[in-house]
Amino acid sequence: MRIVSGRLKGRRIIAPNHLPVRPTTDMAKEALFNILNNNYFIEDLKVLDLFAGIGSISFEFASRGCDDITSVDAHHACIKFLENTAKALNTELTTIKSDAFKFLERNNQNFDLIFADPPYDMEQNKFLKLIDLVFDRDLLNEDGVLIIEHGKNTDLSDHNRLTQQRKYGSNIFSFFEKQE
Repeated sequence: MRIVSGRLKGRRIIAPNHLPVRPTTDMAKEALFNILNNNYFIEDLKVLDLFAGIGSISFEFASRGCDDITSVDAHHACIKFLENTAKALNTELTTIKSDAFKFLERNNQNFDLIFADPPYDMEQNKFLKLIDLVFDRDLLNEDGVLIIEHGKNTDLSDHNRLTQQRKYGSNIFSFFEKQE
């Protein structure tokens, strides 16, 4: 995995083999951040990265000037990797070892952008539960967005908060927003 743009552009982050991760591809990540750059001032965002893994998305936000990033992952070794990598890159991240669902259930903060990259084989009903938790708990700031990365076998197109979907190879980004 490499950082696509910003002050850390070109830096490679290599996940140890023992970590249970599937980092977002560089092509998909570049496309996602092109969308985000056209709609947001990255440096002003408060970001939550769920199922953070090795921090592909977190470090891309940090590289582009965002300094309020919370990275959540249930795997202890992923959290340690995130912390060590952030230190090596001289980057600030708040890391939290937690199941993403439990984190959302007890979290009291609001975010401008919540990115979730759960395992592609997670059950459909859990994807829907994730979306509903974010909106039922009102975790997005005004004009905030929830972005879920998923594979083609997960269909979120019928959710009433879906505003757009973008497909890049086998990656799909589904965007969800508050609706008036």
